[in-house]
Amino acid sequence: MAVVDTSGFYKGLKIEYEGSVWEIIEFQHSKIAQRSPVVKTKLRNLITGAVQEKNFRSGDTFNLPDIERITMQFLYKDHLGYHFMDSTTYEQYSFSEEQLGEAIKFLKEQQEIVVLFYKGNPIGVELPTTVELEVIETEPGVKGDTVSSTTKPATLETGAVISVPLFVDVGDIVKVDTRTGEYIERVKKK
Repeated sequence: MAVVDTSGFYKGLKIEYEGSVWEIIEFQHSKIAQRSPVVKTKLRNLITGAVQEKNFRSGDTFNLPDIERITMQFLYKDHLGYHFMDSTTYEQYSFSEEQLGEAIKFLKEQQEIVVLFYKGNPIGVELPTTVELEVIETEPGVKGDTVSSTTKPATLETGAVISVPLFVDVGDIVKVDTRTGEYIERVKKK
């Protein structure tokens, strides 16, 4: 079984801790005078969706969970949750908002998504690094303002709100980094 210590932590890493699978949301190495270094983390339980802050001693080791990844299609969202289908077996799986966490901001119907399984049970999703989404609401673009570091908020078709340059307008398709939620580029106008 593969192991990782605190020096190998990165955002999105999945570890086994206290008999469950956790994803690292945030982490920070810190050293307090006269004490051994500590790694402060924010973890999300992939089975329950619970988020906790934990401190670990520098050098603590953790097992990496044996996670199976299956590409599925995101079908739809309703009052029961988010529904995915395995395109080869036609089996369907549902997740709650808590289980998916920040991923819900970037889920679009008919999109291919990797669903994670741990010990035969679905525990979450792994988004592609970037997604292309349509801007459905933002302030009007300013003509001639194509190169600027000034940004404005824009609502995407999934409901996510991101900062975009002033020249981006309603109907534009933008590429977004799913790890940070940051605008990368305008792909095309619709």
